[in-house]
Amino acid sequence: MQRGYLNNNSHIRRSPRKSLGQHFLVDGAYLNRIMKAAQISSSDIILEVGPGRGSLTSRLVDSAQEVICIEIDQDLAGTLPEKLGMPSNLTVVNADARQFNIDAIINNQKYKLVANLPYYAATPIIRRFLEDENPPQLLVVMVQREVAKAMVAKPGNMSMLSVATQCYADSRLVCHVPAKAFRPPPSVVSSVVSLEPRSEPYVVREKRDTFFSIVRAGFSARRKQLKNSLSHGLGIDAGIVATSLDKADIDGTRRAETLSLSEWVNLHLIMETTVE
Repeated sequence: MQRGYLNNNSHIRRSPRKSLGQHFLVDGAYLNRIMKAAQISSSDIILEVGPGRGSLTSRLVDSAQEVICIEIDQDLAGTLPEKLGMPSNLTVVNADARQFNIDAIINNQKYKLVANLPYYAATPIIRRFLEDENPPQLLVVMVQREVAKAMVAKPGNMSMLSVATQCYADSRLVCHVPAKAFRPPPSVVSSVVSLEPRSEPYVVREKRDTFFSIVRAGFSARRKQLKNSLSHGLGIDAGIVATSLDKADIDGTRRAETLSLSEWVNLHLIMETTVE
């Protein structure tokens, strides 16, 4: 891959763009926490989403074999290599992480993802990488605290995001990051989460649509009992739902947030022919 910057920048702009949700992490202590969580070795290929002004990137290029940055801001992408001294192991791509061609960049190699994600795009970006045929070996991502809590939630506090994340990866909260660690400071607290993709996801690709249809229906009315939310959300007779729940050994009066991932998987196995 060609090194340096893969696009042309028109001019240099130094102030953050609110439209892109730019808040640059500048506190060295938290940058070090991210580096430690990523467990980077000299043979690693790192994909960094949202390098911004390069505070984390400078550490990455010193530790990894190769660093590929995906930066949506053309100005930042254009100036980053020069700012860091044109390191030979750095490539910066001006692209949207929600849309760029992962295979063309990674070329089916093993890699790790490190990202300080904009709040508005965090969930679709993470899910895109987790569902890819060649997912990262490890994801270390900065997200809004509420999103992080959902990703690592346990039964009793589960959500659609909890199930969608944990279906593909083991999740662990690394740390919370206060607003004062950023420039400019955001209006919310951020958190770093580590996601280690499973060698085998709980649900195979071919069954994904029906599985998440059932889960989505379960969470469609959080205050309703599971038997009612599933019946209403899937448009299925209440008696059929009750029978399926009984076969899965799940009390229909429970709420969706109390179910474990394995219970959702078991329920899907019983209900999939009904939903298809």
